[in-house]
Amino acid sequence: MNEKLVILEMANNHMGDLEHGINTIKAFASLARDFKEDFRFAFKFQFRDLDTFIRPDYRDKLDHKYVKRFLETQLSREQFETLKKAAEHSGFRTMCTAFDEPSVDLIKDMGFSFIKVASCSFNDWPLLNKVVELNSRIVISAAGANVDEVDNVVSFLKNRDKKFFLMHCVGEYPTRLESLELNQIDYLKKRYKDVPIGFSTHEDPDNYSAVMLAIAKGAELFEKHVALETDEYPRNAYSVNAEEMREWLRAASSALKMCGDGGSRYFPSDKELSDLRQFKRGVFAKTRIEEGETIDRSNVYYAWPAQEDQVLANDMSKYTHYVATHTFEPNDPIIHTHHKWKDDANQVKKVETRESILKIVQDVKWFLQRSAVVFPGKAKLEISHHYGVDKFYDTGISMITVVNREYCKKLIIVLPNQNHPEQYHKKKEETFVVLHGSVNLYLDDTLHVLEKGDVITVEPKVRHSFTSKEGCVIEEVSSTHYIDDSYYTDENITENENRKTIINYWID
Repeated sequence: MNEKLVILEMANNHMGDLEHGINTIKAFASLARDFKEDFRFAFKFQFRDLDTFIRPDYRDKLDHKYVKRFLETQLSREQFETLKKAAEHSGFRTMCTAFDEPSVDLIKDMGFSFIKVASCSFNDWPLLNKVVELNSRIVISAAGANVDEVDNVVSFLKNRDKKFFLMHCVGEYPTRLESLELNQIDYLKKRYKDVPIGFSTHEDPDNYSAVMLAIAKGAELFEKHVALETDEYPRNAYSVNAEEMREWLRAASSALKMCGDGGSRYFPSDKELSDLRQFKRGVFAKTRIEEGETIDRSNVYYAWPAQEDQVLANDMSKYTHYVATHTFEPNDPIIHTHHKWKDDANQVKKVETRESILKIVQDVKWFLQRSAVVFPGKAKLEISHHYGVDKFYDTGISMITVVNREYCKKLIIVLPNQNHPEQYHKKKEETFVVLHGSVNLYLDDTLHVLEKGDVITVEPKVRHSFTSKEGCVIEEVSSTHYIDDSYYTDENITENENRKTIINYWID
């Protein structure tokens, strides 16, 4: 992935006119031939499944600038296939941005070489989880994201062995000289040493120096909006025509005033955040959500545009949970606060668990290392927090499933002074082997003190709970584990649907 790739971004500059789109590709075709010694080129399109991307009550609001633009420039799949073939015939690779999940499927079906994730979707976790299903190379822009968000997305992609470019980008349209923050290329390259860094640009069309500064800093991929200007179709303020693009590629000058602070992640301007937020998808109730109910992917959908103070798709990660403090009807936006309420009372309660879960993972790793128990390095870690993550160290356990077929083997990690609440199984019979430490096991209220090397069998319907003062590792060998075969005597645990967190990548 060391090649220098230049992406020509058509966006909606085809203007919904197939012939104009083909002429735009032809206008830039000579660039791919004339600069082939230095660059490879790709033409990029954008897909939105407008039937689902635009929320239902906005689909006919032509007074909304972007709704109007998206609807008026909509092309069919057949028309996009024609544009794609025209780009390939002119020597371009092809790339496409997906703004929603159906568009990812379409990109896969049409066979694009690259898939792009726009800055407004940078940490749109529902979309990212769909994108990583593809084998295509990923190009992802990071405008507006803070350092923790960039860390999380880079880790997410690397842990799934994805080949991707991370693009420095500023989401102001057009971008002022003092906002270009070109030193961020240095910062990103230093922080993510094995990730190729690119530069996605929105500066004025007559700025020919920024790209050379980016090259000098080691950027490996470049993205530029292009347009064919006609009497019928004027271009926007940040798209270049073919001659300007030619000059852009030739540019050799530099300008220090375009470089920002490379020592830390830049702070986006209020305008940039506002510009980006208007394209982010909001969270809407799919079904009636009662007060006190957990808000998750099962009872919501994601659509654009979002309202002010609305929970966004970007907020719906594995470690961020919302609980309704207000009843939501189907299609209601999930709002943080309701300004008509007295004192702006919250409609949802936000619960952040990332730091707590990371601490648990570190403690479990440390305990396993001390125990010297051998376990498969790529196995998932299942964290059971029966009464909530904040009470894990009092009531909870961690488990590694080694095999689960007609027979099952698990490793149960009990940290010092942890308790596992009483439960029973109707189908499963299990045998416990203590591999490290000691455990107090209660079977139908009878205490069994087990030391390292002890073995005991728990038959179906036998109530059992256990605790360990010094901590222990138990090997559980059983008949097949059934997800719905654990019955807790405390019904509050059974009713807690969020009592488990599964960590797929936790060793490194």
